[in-house]
Amino acid sequence: MRILITGVSGLLGINLALELAKEHQVFGIANHLHLRQSVLPFNLFQSDLTLQGALESALDAIQPDWIIHCAALANLDACEANPALAQRLNAEVPGELATLAATVGCRLIHISTDTIFDGQRGDYTEEDIPNPLSIYARSKLEGERRVLEVNSEAVIARVNLHGWSISGKRSLAEFFFNNLQAGKPVLGFTDVYFCPLLANDLADIFLRIFEKGLSGLYHAVSSESLTKYDFGIQIARKFGLNDRLIQPSSVEKASLIAIRSPRLTLKTDKLSKDLGSKLPGIFQGIERLYALYQKGYPQMLQSLAE
Repeated sequence: MRILITGVSGLLGINLALELAKEHQVFGIANHLHLRQSVLPFNLFQSDLTLQGALESALDAIQPDWIIHCAALANLDACEANPALAQRLNAEVPGELATLAATVGCRLIHISTDTIFDGQRGDYTEEDIPNPLSIYARSKLEGERRVLEVNSEAVIARVNLHGWSISGKRSLAEFFFNNLQAGKPVLGFTDVYFCPLLANDLADIFLRIFEKGLSGLYHAVSSESLTKYDFGIQIARKFGLNDRLIQPSSVEKASLIAIRSPRLTLKTDKLSKDLGSKLPGIFQGIERLYALYQKGYPQMLQSLAE
């Protein structure tokens, strides 16, 4: 299959591209970060998807069978600072891409987020009504709605993920690892719960979604949940680092611009049922994160940047 991945230089995009390129012909679109095409196992296109005609040109040149749309303005505080760009990238572009995908007949998975919920209750299902608290969350929720309005065959995958990135600074796992390895104390929120899934594990999940012809809204997160403090503790212990450097803290005392939702635990029963198997757990993901580290995977990723 010919698979197009937008936002291919990001945390999710690059890991999906490397995993899926093992068995499929992968095409990636990146905007700001320049990658070394000569060492990539996939075809790279440089494009700003916010520009008029960029999406049409990309689909015409690549002619994909499947699209995984990862490109977004994902930094919550950056969205607060530039709401117009957040609206364009997170809401308008997904709707335009979904329209094109429906027109040319290729399948689409659009990546959304758990932050569309306010986190007051937790254990949200796909049937629960969202209540986004930040500009990022509101723009992502609008993106979901625009996609489903124009493309009933599309899949919306709400995710929360971690893993190794090209910059080495894109995930919470990297945050804890980098600081603890350097002997620096860090804060860990004891009042923020989440269900992080390893980015690499999403490659198999998305392949199975495509192969089974699924459509609609799905929660594609870990089947387990824990606090961000406990996540840091687990990272420290797995990598043999000093977990006493992680100081318990409250998100309410943090100097964050965008409002954070405290209990972003999502139910994955719907996707597990439709795929016929339980989604990977957090501790399983940390084991694989460590195994990738032992193989030099973080260094390999960082070598891909020009």
